[in-house]
Amino acid sequence: MIHLFLQSTLRELQVFLHSRRFWGTFAAIVLLFAVTGPYGTMESMAFGERLAYWLTLHALAWTIAILCAVTAERLLRGMIVSMFARMMAGSLIAALPIGFAIGLVDHVFAGEATTLESGLQRALFAVPLCALFCLLTYMAMSQKIAEAAAPQETSPAASILDRLKPENRGSLLRLSVQDHYTEVVTSRGRELVLLRFADALRETAATPGLRVHRSHWVADAHVESLKRDNGRLLILTRDGTEIPVSRSYAEDVRRRFT
Repeated sequence: MIHLFLQSTLRELQVFLHSRRFWGTFAAIVLLFAVTGPYGTMESMAFGERLAYWLTLHALAWTIAILCAVTAERLLRGMIVSMFARMMAGSLIAALPIGFAIGLVDHVFAGEATTLESGLQRALFAVPLCALFCLLTYMAMSQKIAEAAAPQETSPAASILDRLKPENRGSLLRLSVQDHYTEVVTSRGRELVLLRFADALRETAATPGLRVHRSHWVADAHVESLKRDNGRLLILTRDGTEIPVSRSYAEDVRRRFT
C-alpha cells in the first residue's frame, strides 16, 4: 500500500517537473521579483544578488508548497471529494514550513537570525501567497494531476466492480462523473473511484447499459421509464433518480427504452 502511494505521488510530482507552463511561470515570477526588488531588496542588494536571493527563496517555497499540496491531495481523498479543496488544504499547511524556510534564506543572504516569533510572522505572511499558488496550479494543471494519479492502464476485461470496497460490490446500476472521479452506484451502495469516465465505461462491458449523457451511464435493468420535463428528456430509474439525457443520445435512449 505504501509502495503504491509513493508511486502515485511520484507520478503527480513529475507532472510539475515536465510542465513547461510551470517552469515558465516560475522563471517569470523570479525575474519579476529580481527586477522590481520588493521588501527592501532593491536597496540592500545588487541585481545579481537579488536574482540569487529570489531564485533560492522561490525554489525552496515552491518545492515545499508542491510537496504539501500533492501529499494532501493523496491523503485526503477518502475524506474530501474536491481535488481543489485537498490541494488548498496542503498549500495552506505549507505556509508554516515556508515561513521558517524564508527565515533560513534571510539568514544566509542577510545574516538575520530566525526566531520562533519571526518564523510564525513569515508563515502568516505566506498564507495568501500559498492560496494564490494553489489556485493558479489547480487552474493550469488539475487535469494532468488527475490523469497522473489515475491507473495507467485499463484492461478491457476488467470490471469496475473490482475497484469497489467489498461491501459495495452489488449489481451495477449507474455511473456518473463527479469532479475527477466516477461515482459508481450499485445495489449495495455507492463509491467514488479515481478513474476517467471513458475508462469506467470500458469496465461496464459485463453489464448491459447505455451512456445517456456525457456524464451519465445507466444499466438497462435499472431504467424504470422515460419522462419529459420542460422539453428535456429524462430517465427515471427504479430507485427514483432522474437522469438527464443529452440530445446526442436521445434517439438511442428512445430506441432502447420505449
